[in-house]
Amino acid sequence: MKIHWVKAGKILPVDTGGKIRSFNILRHLTREHEIVFLSYYGGPQDAAYETAIRQLLPGAQPIHLAGPQGSIAQSVDYLLRLPSSAPYAVKKFSHRKVQDAVAEWLKAGSLDVAVCDFLSASLNFPLDSSIPVVLFQHNVETMLWRRMADKEKNPLRKLSYAIEARKMARYETRSLQRFQHVIAVSENDRDTMLRLSPGCPITVVPTGVDTEQYKVVPSVVGIPPLVVFTGSMDWEPNIDAMEYFCKEIWPVVLVNFPDARFQIVGRNPNARVQRLASASVEVTGTVASVIDYLRAATVVIVPLRIGGGTRLKIFEAMAMAKAMVSTSIGAEGLDVTDGRDLLIADNAQLFADSILRLLRDPKLRQSLEQAAAALAARYDWSQIARRFSNVLSEAAVNFRSGPRSQNTQASSVQL
Repeated sequence: MKIHWVKAGKILPVDTGGKIRSFNILRHLTREHEIVFLSYYGGPQDAAYETAIRQLLPGAQPIHLAGPQGSIAQSVDYLLRLPSSAPYAVKKFSHRKVQDAVAEWLKAGSLDVAVCDFLSASLNFPLDSSIPVVLFQHNVETMLWRRMADKEKNPLRKLSYAIEARKMARYETRSLQRFQHVIAVSENDRDTMLRLSPGCPITVVPTGVDTEQYKVVPSVVGIPPLVVFTGSMDWEPNIDAMEYFCKEIWPVVLVNFPDARFQIVGRNPNARVQRLASASVEVTGTVASVIDYLRAATVVIVPLRIGGGTRLKIFEAMAMAKAMVSTSIGAEGLDVTDGRDLLIADNAQLFADSILRLLRDPKLRQSLEQAAAALAARYDWSQIARRFSNVLSEAAVNFRSGPRSQNTQASSVQL
């Protein structure tokens, strides 16, 4: 197949969940298909990025766009776009230059299928297309913004998130019907999307992991205990999770294990995260690789209270045979079982107690480690990309064979 893939923002470095998912699927697809990858980005023009992406993904076409830079300029841009019915998280990624490039490719007649990567790129696609356009929906954006609005305490940010959530609910509902097919990353996301837009054709292609990179490591002794969290530390759900953990959970752990240490591992730590650093809490900032930090961890945590999609960080830690404690939201959409693959805890006391159980009981910890590694081994990216390819191929066949109304049965790819 010849596939046109459109993504807002740089895909390198591969340091966020969406980038990891898209990049790994793309690199496997390029082995069997011809990919025209349109990566458009703002900020200063980055010649090194454009060279690197062309080398890694042959057929890549990076497009640099001028746009607002700095917090003040972005705030002004937000206010100027506020009257738009489209949510700002989508509107700010629409651009005439990209729309023209996409329209030109869709009219060329040489493509079999197009992929809109995230809802953010959706306004750059025309309403009518001569080929099927598949929406790759990593999150249910409406749910994500609603959760952010519910948890936010700052009045101005809370109002902003609430406005965005209302706009997103209307926009996402229409978009799910607009595209010829939708790919979700979990059964939970698919069910939520179907409640927004009943009858929408959706296939689930689950999250994967690079089992060659994230290899099983021997169980650590855990003396002194080391608790680790990994993630992009400029993302609001992760910021909220770290504030919640450090203020309500970590003190309980320290009472029982005064020599325990906690590492917050991830790029661009927000000022709110940096303020959490202490004698027992290390904020690493950007690291070359999270693997060494995971290797040394006694317990890995995912205390998310906001979010959508699936958490790649869980499969990465599982692939390295790490015992984990997560909230239900943190493990949402993953085929995991509480007490077998990890421990689920949805309040601060239970979360702290779960960590303490793992620190005190090496046999329980090792049992979870073994189950986690066995589960993650089933989700290598090569398998996930094969299933993604099958969905695109089926969408192309269905598009050629008849009207979209004949293809409204939601489906699921099982591993």
